Amino acid sequence: MKLFLLLFLAAATASAFVLSPQHTWTKLILTHHWPTTFCGMEKCHSKIDTWTLHGLWPNNGNECNSTWHFNESLIEDLLPDMERSWPDLISPASPKFWMYEWNKHGTCAAQAESLNSEHKYFGKALELYHKVDLDSVLKKFDVTPSKQYYPFGHIQEVIDTFYGVNMKYQCVHPSKNAAYQILGQIEICFTSDFSLMDCEKTFREKPVNSSVTTVAKPGFSVCDPEVPVYYPPIMQAQHLWTI
Repeated sequence: MKLFLLLFLAAATASAFVLSPQHTWTKLILTHHWPTTFCGMEKCHSKIDTWTLHGLWPNNGNECNSTWHFNESLIEDLLPDMERSWPDLISPASPKFWMYEWNKHGTCAAQAESLNSEHKYFGKALELYHKVDLDSVLKKFDVTPSKQYYPFGHIQEVIDTFYGVNMKYQCVHPSKNAAYQILGQIEICFTSDFSLMDCEKTFREKPVNSSVTTVAKPGFSVCDPEVPVYYPPIMQAQHLWTI
């Protein structure tokens, strides 16, 4: 009887985990980041001149199964593409970035049958990344890294019009009243069946320490539609906060 009760409780706990509202997601966010901007914040030295994957994120839930550990051998056939398209910009020879993305986001995405394994999760993220081909779309419409600023509305119109949905754009704001913002991250959203959908529109987040004039190490926040955008070339990474 005691053994039966323990088995029943274990099954109930597992069911509660699967059905828990806190782990239910309705949208997937394919997040790209611009390596030059990222390395301007993290002091890495990437020479990658294409938009790379940051991750595939369900819109709800983090670290949904701490017992489901990352196993690099399960995605061995994907590794060449992972290294090109989803690199760890800080530690290129380490799988820690992929491990982090799996633990935090992949274990939550896995509630969907189409993503319910490590290989399915990383494989689908790569598939979507190549399908949307953000880097080529920007180049097609002559939005390229430049020392000159772009109107934010121009970048937004080019991308949103091409894909037919509203993306989410994130920038780095190097100081409280800076005359420019640095393009850093673009989110492309999908339904649970991998159809494009609008991302949420939110207002620019204010810096935590809004009373100070400069921010020592800014992070990504929603781009301000009224502020010109700097889309930095590779060699400008070390100058992001001083231009």
